[in-house]
Amino acid sequence: MTVGFYAPLPPARTGVADYAAALLAELRRRGRIEIAPARCDVALYHLGNNALHAAIYRRAMERPGVVTIHDAVLHHFFLGQMSETEYVEEFVYNYGEWSRAMARDLWKGRAGSGGDARYFEYPMLKRAVESARAVVVHNPAAARMAREAAPGARIVEIPHLWQQGAAVSDWESRRYRERLGIDEAAFVFGVFGYLRESKRLHNVLEVFREVHRQIPQTALLLAGEFVAEAFEQSVAPMVGQPGVVRRPFLSDEEFRLAANMVDACINLRHPAAGETSGIAIRLMGLGKPVLVSDGEECARFPEDACVRIAAGIAERESLLYHMILLPSILEATRAIGSRGAAHIADRHRVDQVGKQYWDLLCDTCM
Repeated sequence: MTVGFYAPLPPARTGVADYAAALLAELRRRGRIEIAPARCDVALYHLGNNALHAAIYRRAMERPGVVTIHDAVLHHFFLGQMSETEYVEEFVYNYGEWSRAMARDLWKGRAGSGGDARYFEYPMLKRAVESARAVVVHNPAAARMAREAAPGARIVEIPHLWQQGAAVSDWESRRYRERLGIDEAAFVFGVFGYLRESKRLHNVLEVFREVHRQIPQTALLLAGEFVAEAFEQSVAPMVGQPGVVRRPFLSDEEFRLAANMVDACINLRHPAAGETSGIAIRLMGLGKPVLVSDGEECARFPEDACVRIAAGIAERESLLYHMILLPSILEATRAIGSRGAAHIADRHRVDQVGKQYWDLLCDTCM
């Protein structure tokens, strides 16, 4: 059996590329895998919501195979790939003729789609899901969205993968803190990855201002690229406040240092897109407590293995309470991290995930 593998790969600056590279190496231990071949016995397509997936999406429609949906909301992908007429027709295909006027309205307001909940309420998954021989998702939210799009489709939930990384010594962590100008005794929160509206940065930065006022020995590392210049400008005044350390996109080596150096990770998503955050999985695997938006996307995490932040109007209060609590009760904080690491090692190891993929590919090929 020859498996065709279609995905962005490093050096593409995307979490899907990192995921795909790790999965590709694991699958090659089990059988013959070719990257984007003209022909194969079964194809594995990785779909996300940016332009890197355009050619992959088109091929998945032309030659159906197994589709992994990394973002269960493809709405933003279509906004970036289609003309107004194409977009409206695709929206109508997903939701019916009654939705035509809504589609035109959404197209006109697309400049604000990154933070407007309406664009997350209409995933536009129908064509991708109903054409696939099987669909892989990473969490119950994505599974629900896929089933709603195509009730008869074969949906398989496979946990997001985790791979043990190289260890970082205490000396390396101290040196990295010194390099960033962070006191050795400070409790450091970290926000990583592409910085967009749904990561709730306005609330995170405003809450951190109060946390830092009450507990001066705290810092917030904000690491990653902003997805839009206008959004970057809107948070710029808060990024310059005391205690905030700004870093751009991190190389693999610097991410390794930063992930090990922080004491907790803030990884909020609202509105959510049915995605499982690779960053959350990596930081939990390192034993760091991760603050996540409470929702279906994180339903498989044990209650005591992460810190759930209420979404909506209660978000700021919930975030403030937990950001003050974590530096104040370090024994409990470390226990949360330890339980998270145990869960990731038990459910998300790359060898386990690779086997589940391989079994599905073999079954689909029969």
